[in-house]
Parts: sequence; structure tokens; C-alpha cells
Amino acid sequence: MDGMMAAMQGNLALAAATALLALAFLSLALGLALRAARQGRNRRVVDRALAARDRRRAEQAADVPDAASRMEAVKAMAQSVGDRLEHGRMGDALLAEEDRKLIDMCGYADAGRARAVFVLARAALAVALPVAAWLLVGDRVLLLSGGMTKGVAVFVGLALGWMLPKWALLRRAGERRRMAVTELPLLIDLLRLLQGVGLSTDQSLHIVVTEFQRVLPVLGHELRVANEQYARGRTREQSLSRLMNGFDNDDLNAICRLIVQVDRHGGAVQEPLTRFGERVRERRKLDLREKVARITVKMTGVMVITLLPALLIVTGGAGLLAVMRGLARVGGG
Repeated sequence: MDGMMAAMQGNLALAAATALLALAFLSLALGLALRAARQGRNRRVVDRALAARDRRRAEQAADVPDAASRMEAVKAMAQSVGDRLEHGRMGDALLAEEDRKLIDMCGYADAGRARAVFVLARAALAVALPVAAWLLVGDRVLLLSGGMTKGVAVFVGLALGWMLPKWALLRRAGERRRMAVTELPLLIDLLRLLQGVGLSTDQSLHIVVTEFQRVLPVLGHELRVANEQYARGRTREQSLSRLMNGFDNDDLNAICRLIVQVDRHGGAVQEPLTRFGERVRERRKLDLREKVARITVKMTGVMVITLLPALLIVTGGAGLLAVMRGLARVGGG
């Protein structure tokens, strides 16, 4: 009897423990469910608030466009007008073949937009500057009659309006040529190192374009254009023709011809690149010496102009004063 009572008490204790454990799990599940519901409700509130904020921003942007969108709209309109002028009747006059090549040599990311802006700027300045010159001259007479003065002013305004965009392009192209000359020794060293580790010409040029674009902004851009043309089916010589002929640099022309020769016939290029790099450095040293010599000559002229009068005053001033005093005494006597 006592054994049965003990067994029943054990069963009751196990049942009570099981019930308590189930109640604990139920409480935990209920707490998790309540927490998930609360988080979902908070998430919906946040989503509604964010959606309302985005909707207000979209309405404000639609009502009042920002400065960037207005600038992009102005650029798009200018490009559209320039495209119409470029392909119109005056297109060949406003944009000659020489100007097209010059724009290509300036290295713009979007050559089509650059051509359109150039045509629009030339047309606008060719109209605006003569009108401004006419209004500024007015009724003034400068060395000529009134009509001749206005005619000369209008002609000068037209010439300036026609040539100013081209002068800007020439200045940019000149800066890119000077930068290309500065970047050439680094390009030679990179090609020599990449060829020395066993890479092919295509791999070397690809690494130069992708990894060293920041240190070679001009030559890296030109090599990227050359790689794109080569990938579209042109030969290596055709793809590098712009780099060979556009910068008027014999060293750059020679390195491009060396790349073409290696790509066509193969062979080791480390030794030729080493000798070529040494020759380029020697030429740069000579150019720097010549530049220093020119600066020295200029400084000599500056010293003569500024210091010679002071030197004459210091050395000959006392004697000149004595002579003047003696002449004054003679005249007074």
C-alpha cells in the first residue's frame, strides 16, 4: 500500500512538473508572439512614416526641381541645340574636320556632347560678341569715322567669338600634351615591369588602363580608347594611331611602334624598354637644363633692370653730386 502511494505521488509530481514545463513553454511562446506582434506594428508605423516622407520629398522635387536637375536640363537642352546646329546647314562651317580632331584630342568623356557644346558656344559667341561690341562702341569715334569704328568693332567681336572656343580647346590639348610627356617615363617602366613578369601585350595594356588610370590620366585614357577600338576589331596599329599622331611626340610615337611590333612579331621587350626609358630620362634632364638656363637668362635681365639703377646711384651718386655742385659754383661766380 505504501509502495502504491509512493508511486502515485511520484506520478503526480511528474505530471505537475510536466504541466509547469508546458505552462512555461506556453508563457514563453505567448511572450514571443506578443513581441513579434509589437515589432510588426512598430515596423508598419515606421514604414508608413517613411513612405509619407518619401512621398512628400517626391512632391517637393516635382514642384521645385533642385539645382542639379536644372543644370542637367540646361546641359541636355544645350546639347540638343548643338546637335541640331552641328547637323544643320551650318554644321560644316561651325565644326570643321580640324575642330573634330581637336575635340577628340582633348580627351572628353562624351565627345558627342563636347562637339555639340563647342558648336553652340561658337554660334552664340559669334552673335553675342559683335552685338556687344556694337553697343559698347555706340557713337564713339576711335581714330576712324563712326561707321568704320563700328565696323571694326563688329569684326573684332565676330573674330573673337569665332576663335575663343577653339583657343580654349587648343589650351586644353596643349596641357594634355605636356602631361603626356610627363607620364611617358612611368608608362615605360610599368610596361617593362609587366612584360618582365611574363604578361602579354594585351594583359599589360589592360592592367595599365585598369590599375594605373589615376597616375596616368592622359595616357591611361588614350590607352583605354585604343583597347576598346582593338576589342571592336581594329588592328593594334590602327587603334594606336591616335596616340602616335595626335600628341606630336617622337618618344610616344616610338613606344607605340614598339608595342605594335611586339604585338605583331613577338619577342623580348625588356631590354629595348630599358634603353628607351634611359633615353627618355636623359632627354628630360637636357630639357630641364635648358629650362634652367632660360630662367637664369631671364633673371639676369630682371637683375639688370632692377639692380643696375640702384648700383649706379650708389657708386656714381657722390661724384655726380660733386660735379653738379662745382658747376653751380662756376655758374654763380
